[in-house]
Amino acid sequence: MTTTSASPEPATPSPALRAHSFNAAAAQYAANRPSYPPALFDAVEELAGRPLSGARVVDVGAGTGIATALLDARGADVLAVEPGAGMAAEFRRALPHLPIVRGNGNALPVADAHADFLTYAQAWHWTDTAHSVPEALRVLRPGGALALWWNTDALDIEWIAEAADRTGRFLGVDIAAEKRKAGDGNQAADPSGRLRFTRREVRWSRRVPIDTHLANIGSHSAFLVTPEERRNAFLEEERGHLLKVFPDGIVEETYDVLLLVATKP
Repeated sequence: MTTTSASPEPATPSPALRAHSFNAAAAQYAANRPSYPPALFDAVEELAGRPLSGARVVDVGAGTGIATALLDARGADVLAVEPGAGMAAEFRRALPHLPIVRGNGNALPVADAHADFLTYAQAWHWTDTAHSVPEALRVLRPGGALALWWNTDALDIEWIAEAADRTGRFLGVDIAAEKRKAGDGNQAADPSGRLRFTRREVRWSRRVPIDTHLANIGSHSAFLVTPEERRNAFLEEERGHLLKVFPDGIVEETYDVLLLVATKP
């Protein structure tokens, strides 16, 4: 049997192409991507030194609204900003009561000193920090907080580390090294040093059917830009690996949410 992960054909699609790939898969993204735990928002409030309730929040790269809805549930007055037409359409379908505007973190369609919080859930890495850092400082009020977070794989769990290794070989990347790089708070988030971030990790997990787990994997941009035949072959092979660990077909995904918070002077 041919092992797809043993003979990858790494491609190097542009960041713009990868970012645009989400628009055609917005419904898949909304249905299968993991959410975020309440403890994450507790940590955001602690590090920012103020509650989300009643705060003006601009959620940038909002996608289909996973984080935006949770911020709204915490009592925030939240505005979503999303560059992609497909993602914005899915947002409006699911969350018609929440405001959303088209734009991106490099040129925010928001007035000066408007926000108490500027949030990026799984989105800061799509920005150019030469532009997104000064834009954050422009849009935040004095004392306002920039909060960035990502769900990352808990690589100390054996099956997750093994799965990440298979995925890394298939895509031609070192997932563990990428996680370490993302965790290097200030250097990764703001190479210019204009912002000083405090780092926190929040562990959480969810139990989902194996089809949801595989659809979640397939909703990541690196897979969305991979030719469909190769992508499907990898995911079907991955199903076989996972069924050895989870014979009942229910996968327990465990995440470390990497959170970085910086306050505007």
